[in-house]
Amino acid sequence: MENDLDLQPLSQAEIYERLINLPGWKYSGNKITKTFEFKSFSDGLELVNSLAPFCNEIDHHPDIIIKYKKITFELSRFSIGSKVTERDFTVAKKIEKLYSDIKVRYLF
Repeated sequence: MENDLDLQPLSQAEIYERLINLPGWKYSGNKITKTFEFKSFSDGLELVNSLAPFCNEIDHHPDIIIKYKKITFELSRFSIGSKVTERDFTVAKKIEKLYSDIKVRYLF
C-alpha cells in the first residue's frame, strides 16, 4: 500500500482538521495519541492482536504502551522524521473501529 500521497507530512491545520472526526485523539510532540480503557487486560491485547495484521499490510506500526487495562497508541511516521501523515489517521480510524467492536460486547 505504498502511496506517496498518504506519507506526506500533514500541516498542523490539516492534523487538527482531521482530529475533529476522532474524538479523544490529541496532537502533541509530532504525533497523534489516544488512551483506551478496557474491561480487562485480555480485551486490550485482543485489540492489539487484531490491529497487527492491518498494520503489517499497510506497513505502518504505532507505538503501543500497555498499562494493565489501559492502552495508549502513538502514531507518527518514523521514516520521514516522526511527522504525522494521512496514514496515521488511517491507523487511528482502524483502532477506533476495533475498539468499538470490542466495546459492543460490554453492552450484553
